[in-house]
Amino acid sequence: MRTPLSYTAKTVGSPGVAQRGSSAGTDALTLRLLVVSANAAERRTLRDAAGPQFEVIEAESAAAASALLAACPCDLVLLDAGLPQNTGVALVTEIVASFPRTNIVVLTSFATASLAMDAMRAGASDYLTKPFTEHDLQQVLERAIQRLQLDLQSRLLRECLRTATGMGPLIGTSSGMERIYRILSKVALSHHPALILGESGSGKEAVARAIQESGRNASSPFILVDCAALPAEAVEAELFGVARSANQKNTRACEGALIAAGNGTVFLDEVGELPSRSQSKLLRALQERTIQPAGGVDPKPFSARVLAASSADLMAKVEQGQFRKDLYSRLNVVKLTIPPLRDRREDIPMLAQHFLGRASAGRKNECSFSDESLQLLCDYSWPGNVRELQTAVERMVSMSSGPVLHAVDLPTQLQDFHAHLRTEAAAASEAEDSGPAVLSIGELEKQAILGTIRQLNGDKLLSAKLLGIGKTTLYRKLKEYGEER
Repeated sequence: MRTPLSYTAKTVGSPGVAQRGSSAGTDALTLRLLVVSANAAERRTLRDAAGPQFEVIEAESAAAASALLAACPCDLVLLDAGLPQNTGVALVTEIVASFPRTNIVVLTSFATASLAMDAMRAGASDYLTKPFTEHDLQQVLERAIQRLQLDLQSRLLRECLRTATGMGPLIGTSSGMERIYRILSKVALSHHPALILGESGSGKEAVARAIQESGRNASSPFILVDCAALPAEAVEAELFGVARSANQKNTRACEGALIAAGNGTVFLDEVGELPSRSQSKLLRALQERTIQPAGGVDPKPFSARVLAASSADLMAKVEQGQFRKDLYSRLNVVKLTIPPLRDRREDIPMLAQHFLGRASAGRKNECSFSDESLQLLCDYSWPGNVRELQTAVERMVSMSSGPVLHAVDLPTQLQDFHAHLRTEAAAASEAEDSGPAVLSIGELEKQAILGTIRQLNGDKLLSAKLLGIGKTTLYRKLKEYGEER
């Protein structure tokens, strides 16, 4: 049976500065630990048991701990729930609000169990019950280290991927794109197939490239195969290759995309358009990790990752028998659904500015949008999504006679949209100026009768009852209105 740690006194040391190392392993990472307890012997025990991985600083009260954290943020806090004046829970709340990445472990005893539960609800990540053994403490510290390392690795990857406006080649900071980034940062570290769904022009290829560029094989080839553009007879040669024929010397050997990509990525755009025979061959290739080139005898292994995209509803194609269900399941290990541009309008200004910078590169004067033109770009629904926005900005740069892009430089569809907005605004202004229309008693009666029938889904008997008129009167009125059907 293990003996609980004994408490001995020690002089409080001054806080130091931890030297940060690599996050690759626990031995390379120095963590800053704050021990908060009114008991000096308890602080000494915890400090001695922490080990060389931790740089330990101490505080005897919640107020002292707050001052130390403000001057020197910590990775981990060991906090006694039984601090004087019940200040432990308040300190947990303060740390969670000000230092959300700091892990908090609560030290609790039978007398402070309720306070410890309050601390956990306030955001503490773990607890340690007193009296505890050295083994118990080491387990708690190991769990804390694991949480800190996972958080650090995830943050490092996101920081490597993120730019000021998005992640890798992707642009946008909307909640919809943030969800994509969170999934992408995990998908990038695996080698499983992934299915990317979204409307035409929404950026499926950009997502695929972001996965490739942020993965372990970023320098390997990225090969795009447009399944919708290739004729059926060319799809298999493009994917699986063609072996040289021994009988026909003029036959050229063709290395398919799955082999040519090496350890890189093969991106199957509009995978739902694959012919049925090619679907079967692709399924077998994904299952066995080998391909059979046309005219070849021996199967060839491949190591490329397969990413697939579709703007069509693949499940509907499966139900209609146009796409293999087992292939859909094999590709759908991870699914990323890209929101259409109309559902992330807050991303339009930064996308427009990005495309403007690319389109106007090399021009003598730097281009910019007028307030009116940028507002129109933000208000438009963009049925063609990001691709349509890019084309519109490029057109504006080409048509503009000066460095400022105005509404008159917009493409035709946006000009029509602009004219429609002006017409609506003029009509609303005219209606406001003329005041409310004066209706006759007969017209008011007609609107009341027809409106009630519409609200009751055509139930004329109930409408007559609610209106307080007889059904004969109702039918006579409807005949007068030409609505007797």
